[in-house]
Amino acid sequence: MLAGLAPAQADPSMIVGPNECAECHKKETSIWQNTHHFSTFRDLPKSEDAEKIAANMGVKRLKAESLCTNCHFTMQTVDGKEKAIAGNSCESCHGPAKEWYKVHSDFSGKKEGQETEAEIAARWEKAEAAGMIRPKMTYALAKNCFSCHLVPNEELVNVGGHTPGSAFELVSWSQGEVRHNTWYNKGKSNPEASIERKRMLFLVGRIVELETALIGVSKATEKKDYAVKMAKRASNATKVMASLAKLLPEAPELGEIQEIASGAKLKLNNQDELTDAAAKISVLGLKFADTYDGTTFAAVDKYIPGADKFKGPVTQ
Repeated sequence: MLAGLAPAQADPSMIVGPNECAECHKKETSIWQNTHHFSTFRDLPKSEDAEKIAANMGVKRLKAESLCTNCHFTMQTVDGKEKAIAGNSCESCHGPAKEWYKVHSDFSGKKEGQETEAEIAARWEKAEAAGMIRPKMTYALAKNCFSCHLVPNEELVNVGGHTPGSAFELVSWSQGEVRHNTWYNKGKSNPEASIERKRMLFLVGRIVELETALIGVSKATEKKDYAVKMAKRASNATKVMASLAKLLPEAPELGEIQEIASGAKLKLNNQDELTDAAAKISVLGLKFADTYDGTTFAAVDKYIPGADKFKGPVTQ
């Protein structure tokens, strides 16, 4: 996942569905039901814009065509057939759960609170190895977000009329309607992330945007809407990275990432060079996310979006 872009459809046979998660995560599920991720299951097939795009692409059923389901729906194997069971849901972000959802919640075969620290660590290690993307895995989470909020499909944009991506920024979108920081306080509140975490979300989001935009440009074969807008996004992301590298010299990975991006030519039919640059940025980005905790990055605070920029109302 980390080296490439992902609207590769998650294996429907590995999806357990949001109802399984809701057995324990009732508060989080309730919050999800107030989001666009939830309502897209009902609303997207009724959308005039979606109907136009589908018609342009020759798609008859939005909930059956991978061009649409990859990003807009949760697909599950039901009675041997692939079926859309929800909009974007738990496993869209945290990974197909069949191999880990029982592991992560079994408390090492004991009751909650009775595990040793070693048992807790082993349980989480096993869940992660089975594909669970935990909240602390900032880079992997961000990759899932950008894999759909930036659309790397030239035909879908140029022929279908689909937007080449949202004006997506990780802090403002993660701290808005999709925020569900309720687990560790037993649902008593839904607080914002700490300033340290928001710093990391902000910076990791910028790295992933740059990586994803370069992959997007790599798909461009003709100078039309897709190529122009994707190249502009990659260029802007490179300039932002240069500014961040100067602002935070204590994080040399940012400078290395900027140099790699600047050396890759934003031109048509340049897939090999651009995907190679993106892969190198992915490695550095993951290293950055795993190395720092945000405590020394106060210099970026004035650039982090405030509550007035959060995407959608927060459920409390």
